[in-house]
Amino acid sequence: MSGPVVMKFGGSSVANAERLRNVADIVRSEDADGIVVVLSALGGVTDALFSCGKTAAARNEAGALGGLGRIMERHREVAGELFGGAVPDELADFIAAAEHELSLLLRGSAMLGALPDQSLDALVGHGELLSSRLLAAFMQVPWLDARLVVRTDSRFGQARPLPAEIRDLAGKEVLPILARGGIVVTQGYIGSDASGAPTTLGRGGSDFSASLFGAAIRAAEIQIWTDVEGVLTCDPRVVPDARPVEHLGYDEAAELAAFGAKVLHPATILPAVELGIPVTVRNSLLRKGRFTSITRDASSGLPVTALASRAPVSVLTVRSPGMLGGAGFLARIFEAFGRRGVSVDLVSTSEVSVSMTVEASAPLEGLAEELSSFADVRIERERAIVALVGEQLRRTPGVAGMAFSALRDMNVEMISLGANEINLSLVVAQSDAPEALRRLHAAFFGKENSGSVSKGVA
Repeated sequence: MSGPVVMKFGGSSVANAERLRNVADIVRSEDADGIVVVLSALGGVTDALFSCGKTAAARNEAGALGGLGRIMERHREVAGELFGGAVPDELADFIAAAEHELSLLLRGSAMLGALPDQSLDALVGHGELLSSRLLAAFMQVPWLDARLVVRTDSRFGQARPLPAEIRDLAGKEVLPILARGGIVVTQGYIGSDASGAPTTLGRGGSDFSASLFGAAIRAAEIQIWTDVEGVLTCDPRVVPDARPVEHLGYDEAAELAAFGAKVLHPATILPAVELGIPVTVRNSLLRKGRFTSITRDASSGLPVTALASRAPVSVLTVRSPGMLGGAGFLARIFEAFGRRGVSVDLVSTSEVSVSMTVEASAPLEGLAEELSSFADVRIERERAIVALVGEQLRRTPGVAGMAFSALRDMNVEMISLGANEINLSLVVAQSDAPEALRRLHAAFFGKENSGSVSKGVA
């Protein structure tokens, strides 16, 4: 491959010594002009560190230190397995220093009965520092502290990156290694602000880090290695024969993520997509398996690229004869939503009514009471949104007919065609959603459609 590559490995891909060896094999087999390896923490470690912080803030010093001890022992065990018991002194010293630093932090938190966001970032970011140090030592390649490159603002816990500064810092810290065709191992999720204080990018931050590194070095490709063969045509827990989509557009990925698909979150890869850098989603346990490539304007070429579902949701219907020819009626409704901080997903209107889907946890009782002062209000709970997503959907006659034929004896309570016309959403009872997905998948991806569907599979 011409140009450098960023390879990001998630927690499931680096869960233990065997998985780390597998990562090393995958990286070594990559033919690229330099590789940046971005690692998540060992599976479950970030959650365990958060738990330690919470325990310390509750003034339970012994519990917090006990949890930390178990985390560090796990890393020592992995190191021992990687090196056959002969752990290099430099790696052993790094683990010991990290444990000492975090012990002091947790003791201070237990004494104060609080853990400020800045300290929490310093705590939870150590998972990536430790896992990446293990891999770099095993592969005998340079290790880079991502906090030297990923410059952010000071919004601890959800820091915003500063791309121009990241690009300049990557030019100093990363490009010289890549210029020699080298491999550098670094971390996802973490960065630092202008003062050098550690920050984190929030959950999903490792994917974001990979995209930021990729954009900064103008990578030829960003590979996201996980435990599935790319983005699937449907949730495999519901549709066992769901299969990977070969090409996925950025807008399609955004729609699928919004409607519940377990897909790379589009916001995390935006820096790469804006520069036209392809992002591929691959399975680290099936390195020669199928995968998905996400680019700005890609398309599977199929009427429907994939299906997604989100549940539970609630449907709120507002009805009033005053809507007929009445100016400002919808504005009055949505002002009430805005005052109460309730977000709307789908909207469907008629001459005298408007129906909206909202999260099941939304505070609807007070909202309904306010709206009842000028309209009739009905709330229906335990509903699901089933979404058909595809760039070609708007250009293909008969998609809606196929969908309704598949669901002909099922009650579809609400229909919405997305504003960008690549998403047809249907609202059904939550209990009907799994069967609806199975029927729709059979209609659009079943064996009788194998001739056209094969275009969407790697």
